Amino acid sequence: MARSPLARPTDAPPTAHAPETGALPVLDESGRSSPERLVPVEESPRHVAIIMDGNRRWARAHDRPELEGHAAGVEAIREILRHAVRRGVPVLTLYAFSRENWARPDDEVAGLFGLLEAAIRSETDELRREGVKVRLLGRFEELPAETRRSLAMALEATAGGDRLLLNIAFNYAGRTELVDAFRHLAADGIAGEAIDEAAVSGALYTAGLPDPDLVIRTGGEQRLSNFLIWQSAYAEFYVCPLLWPDFDADAFDAALLEFASRTRRFGR
Repeated sequence: MARSPLARPTDAPPTAHAPETGALPVLDESGRSSPERLVPVEESPRHVAIIMDGNRRWARAHDRPELEGHAAGVEAIREILRHAVRRGVPVLTLYAFSRENWARPDDEVAGLFGLLEAAIRSETDELRREGVKVRLLGRFEELPAETRRSLAMALEATAGGDRLLLNIAFNYAGRTELVDAFRHLAADGIAGEAIDEAAVSGALYTAGLPDPDLVIRTGGEQRLSNFLIWQSAYAEFYVCPLLWPDFDADAFDAALLEFASRTRRFGR
């Protein structure tokens, strides 16, 4: 007996996660040297997101105060940023401070804010020279005034960056991002039946950006830790045993090579 044609959902497959060549931010490499690509562009991730885990464990392993571990982590960011530019990665997102991190001791939290402010002040000029545009993901208004000023300065100074878009997930949590997105949709008066995946994606902190193709977590742990939980639905997950301060250009290249070796089907 012949079967009736399948009644497929009108919004399947999930277009919010499908690879779209037109979804990249406009980045202009005219007048600059070509990227030193490790793998062909069609095998390279458009968006790499990194959970930078292991600063405190690194400090304990070296018999140093935990804040020195975070300072070593800032140094690691410098190398990875430069290398991402060399490899032609268009979008890089770094998980710098989660909303859950507020539960840590006051001295550590204050120290983290101080490190961020100092790093931004010292690195903004180089970021601008390298063509890096800085964008913040998270609840900006909850941060201390001095931190907000430093971040605002970096956002303004690097607005013309055309080689790499750097998202700093600071005071960020994936569930909070979804709450904020739903509040935004409600405030805009969007009817429930009109809300689909594209509408939600357009209300997220990452609106207008491609979802991460590759999520790297250092330190050996195997969890997302409330990081880009909507956007990472179809990301390739790569766990590196190195603690973040030890994660270098060679480790980044190993992740790119592993990504290029995988076959992505998006449920097909």
